[in-house]
Amino acid sequence: MSSAAQKSAKLPFVVWLLTLGTFLMGTTEFIVAGILPEMASDLGVSVSRGGLLITFFALGMILGAPAMAIATLRLPQRSTLVLALTVFALGHVMAALSSSFLLVLVARVITAFATGTFWAVAGAVAVGAVAPTARARASGMIISGIGLATVIGVPLGSLVGNHIGWRGAFWALAVLASGVALIIGRFIPTVSHTDSAPTVRSQFAALRSGPFWLTWAAGVLLLGGVMAVYSYVAPLLTDRAGIPTSAVSLILVGYGIGALIGTNIGGRLGDRKPLASLIGAALLALLALVLLQTPLSTNPVATVVLLVLMGLAGQAVPPVSTTLAVRFASNAPTLAYALSASAFNLGIAIGSLTAGIALDSSLGLRGPATVGTIMIAFGLVPLLTLTTLRATRTGEPSALPQQQATENLTA
Repeated sequence: MSSAAQKSAKLPFVVWLLTLGTFLMGTTEFIVAGILPEMASDLGVSVSRGGLLITFFALGMILGAPAMAIATLRLPQRSTLVLALTVFALGHVMAALSSSFLLVLVARVITAFATGTFWAVAGAVAVGAVAPTARARASGMIISGIGLATVIGVPLGSLVGNHIGWRGAFWALAVLASGVALIIGRFIPTVSHTDSAPTVRSQFAALRSGPFWLTWAAGVLLLGGVMAVYSYVAPLLTDRAGIPTSAVSLILVGYGIGALIGTNIGGRLGDRKPLASLIGAALLALLALVLLQTPLSTNPVATVVLLVLMGLAGQAVPPVSTTLAVRFASNAPTLAYALSASAFNLGIAIGSLTAGIALDSSLGLRGPATVGTIMIAFGLVPLLTLTTLRATRTGEPSALPQQQATENLTA
């Protein structure tokens, strides 16, 4: 086996190490949902106002990921990763020591900026550490840290928070982040910038790519459609399917396992047939959401199966769409990764907000699935446009780099 083939077959240690970092990032993004009542009570605000801790974190990711990718452009990647983890830890310490809701809110925004920075640079390092034929797999591994957070980190964090308080959970995240920062500082190689170091102008120039933005739009709509349902999964399970409240957390673990499997399937298939994989995942998720609006969703077993299927299909999207985005913006991988993170968080924000409005409408419990169906249907439009671009550009001898990337899609 050639060295290139070995590099493709086995992911290097650095990818696994960075996945540990994204596991922490995913845990802190979602953990608040499980300990929100306790946090709100301790900080003297209503639960609805306490929900701003989730909203502002998402906004911090949307704006902070690309902003920090540009701000840290000329810093060594190892230094940027260590700095991001350090700020991440300090943000949790700040929140754990504060009794002011406003200061905790500010700490969440700071933490979101650090998360966006780590996400963008970790993704660029991971895809740079493997052969081109393993980039979607490496992206899938990095993103699987989020899936692991859903399956293990968030339930465990909620358990810790419920027993020793939310501050204890935040202290634990700060300590873990500090440990990961030390390990990354030891094992991630330093890449020195040269005279050809990227500039802000070159980064934005690389984003003058129609296929990049089509991929970005698909990421917003596809993941947003899935998260529109996931955001209100509890009432769907209890009020529509008649599942006991005590069983909801166990079902969410099942969803998380499905999402984790989907992430790794997307990572493996995405290297060979990226566009076909995205369209297939979108159609599978669309089918699950359509069926959740039928009488099947009143059957507990059918509902659980459809939710796991939705998680599997929906979470297969991020590794493939991220890899495509990086390919279409080949000279700006860090910014492309950052904008992909922004896309997913924007989709979550739009999907959850719109689904909440639909839930209060005449649609009732079918509202979130209706919103998700519409978003995913619209998400197929940019994917089909990419397919058309590939078909019309195949065989052109003078294609531009972005066009060549489009031609290389195996649909």
